[in-house]
Amino acid sequence: MLTLPGLWGPLGLRGPQEPRQPRLPFLLCLLLAARPSSADPEPADANFTSLPVREKMMAKYSNLSLEIHNISLTEHPSMPVEKNITLERSCNVELTCQFTTSGDVNSINVTWRKDNEPLVDRYLINTTGNILSTQYAFTIVNSKQLGTYSCFFEDEKMQRGTFNIKVPELHRKNKPLITYVGDSAVLTCKCEGCFPLNWSWHSSNGSIQVPVDVQMNDKYVINGTYANETRLKIMHLSEEDGGSYWCQALFQLGESEEHIELVVLSFWVPLKPFLAIVAEVVLLVAIILLCELYTQKKKKRPERGREFEQIEQLKPDDSNGVENNAPRHRKNEAVGQ
Repeated sequence: MLTLPGLWGPLGLRGPQEPRQPRLPFLLCLLLAARPSSADPEPADANFTSLPVREKMMAKYSNLSLEIHNISLTEHPSMPVEKNITLERSCNVELTCQFTTSGDVNSINVTWRKDNEPLVDRYLINTTGNILSTQYAFTIVNSKQLGTYSCFFEDEKMQRGTFNIKVPELHRKNKPLITYVGDSAVLTCKCEGCFPLNWSWHSSNGSIQVPVDVQMNDKYVINGTYANETRLKIMHLSEEDGGSYWCQALFQLGESEEHIELVVLSFWVPLKPFLAIVAEVVLLVAIILLCELYTQKKKKRPERGREFEQIEQLKPDDSNGVENNAPRHRKNEAVGQ
């Protein structure tokens, strides 16, 4: 097993062991082989170089901070294993995956990928008992090196561990900010536990983001109580000021942004629900009154019918009374005579 000095420690390249050779000539050969000739182009990215050259690069950036992150995998994981890493500035990074197996560790194939692009011969592998470890170490100096780094352990099944490296995310309220014409509004963005180099604000003009004109002091004011937050104050609001606003935080390794929705209402808008309620009440009262009138009319009709029947009944009774009394008067007259 080959042992590399410095940052790498006792991890070795995967492969058959070779007889021990003198240390100095071997390292000189590696350096000469890795050194580009005048006919060969320079590497496009220092991240994609051979191990000795990358070790030299790591020594060059030895003054940078070191970020160490680990992932442990088993043969039967309950869910995908991922780890999110946020970085603001350049640093050295060590990513380590450990895989515990009950089978033969030598039959397991280990690979690394960045955003599904293979990283060939740029990682180290070490075996301790039934634990297989692999490490990928590099220096992040620009935004192109951010992304997803994944380690793969493949035998009969494939196990995967993923490191998501990105700049810090911004935080804002999920709900839109609602205000009224003529008022002022304050939009706030925060970055928890981070300190951007600079903040900026943009408004949305359709599908295009337009920088907020900070020269309009009577309209916009940008400030912040702390370095990890920014506030945009918009004064003398009109309905045209409503829409999407974007806050952007600038870091050494890239930018992060978040949007806030601003809704500007006219004074008639809050009255609309009240007027709708009043209209519903008036309509309900009118319906109730109509029902009452209809009910009363319906009650009066039967009463009038009953009165008419009673009158009709009284008429025959009165006539019968007159006819019955006539014979009596006649009898009385006869008796009198």
